[in-house]
Amino acid sequence: IGGHIGTTTGLHYQTDLTTNSAVRYGLNLSTTGLFAGAFRVGGEVAYLQNISGQNFGGLSPYYGFGLGAGAAVGSVVGVSAYPHVLGGLRYNVAQPISVFVEGNVGPTIGVTTAGSGFGFGAGVRLGLDYRLR
Repeated sequence: IGGHIGTTTGLHYQTDLTTNSAVRYGLNLSTTGLFAGAFRVGGEVAYLQNISGQNFGGLSPYYGFGLGAGAAVGSVVGVSAYPHVLGGLRYNVAQPISVFVEGNVGPTIGVTTAGSGFGFGAGVRLGLDYRLR
């Protein structure tokens, strides 16, 4: 389990598929929409793969891909989808705690009361993981 701050703020649950891969399920809140008169909430499912054999001074790199979906309510009402690729670095502080920094990019698709469209999205997050055993 864990949480993150950055482009969005959220909580997540991560489960290992193998020793080098995992799936993460997340709930995200976008605080940037509050200044534009909208409250945004979303979810994400992401596949994460460790880059085996790589370690840079305790930093372990990983990559993956995900699908985010969201809804906005306020001055604009709508839904969006965000398929993306991601990459990050994880640092194991002490078992069972680790911290990570991650970036993601991908197309955005949105349908709102103000119109519909395609765009390009990017995000960053700084997070904390606590591994349940």
